[in-house]
Amino acid sequence: MRDYYLAILNGSLLTVGVSLASLAVATLLGLAGAAAKLSGRRPLVWLAQLYTTVVRGIPELLMMLLVFYGGAIGLNSLAELWGNQEGVDLDPFVAGVLTIGFIYGAYMTETFRGAILAIPRGQMEAAWAFGMGRLRTFVRITLPQMVRYALPSFTNNWLVLIKATALVSLIGLHDMTYLAKQSSAAAREPFAFFLFTAAIYLAYTSLSLWALRAVSRRYSLGTDRVQLL
Repeated sequence: MRDYYLAILNGSLLTVGVSLASLAVATLLGLAGAAAKLSGRRPLVWLAQLYTTVVRGIPELLMMLLVFYGGAIGLNSLAELWGNQEGVDLDPFVAGVLTIGFIYGAYMTETFRGAILAIPRGQMEAAWAFGMGRLRTFVRITLPQMVRYALPSFTNNWLVLIKATALVSLIGLHDMTYLAKQSSAAAREPFAFFLFTAAIYLAYTSLSLWALRAVSRRYSLGTDRVQLL
């Protein structure tokens, strides 16, 4: 029994890796999507709107399977066009990270867009009037304030993203959910192993809440404190 529990603990490290890598992808896509929606350029606005509407309307499990199996089919088709007949296997870790990041990038888009809109536009216009470029204005003026406004919604998205990493077990990635299922089948003790896995997820989310509350306090100095759920 001890070996099974150790295996699940080792699998939890993979879960952490998947969730952090997915968060990085989701954050980048969220910032790009928010910039596109606020750009005022019709093609970019339309593309970002299509992205957030479609992704938020498709179940995460279905999206995971579509990317994993559809991506493998697409890569093999391209490989055949280039004369490679051996076939290409899509790495489950890469597929899981890209899929979860792609899904939650749509939610992050709305989070960041709302946070930017909460900042008085006059501040950015004043920075431009003083000769600051758009990138410098974003880094020096918009970003510090945006973090404070975005944190409550960002926190909720992050907690849901952590739980969504359990879906990668369906595409063969040996995360702690996959190992919990394997251990429960071998030892015939499903309740014990799934309860242990749930406790690890709870510890992970609790640690995340503690860290994000500290970030919230840092960015809320001199203002009303933002309460995280």
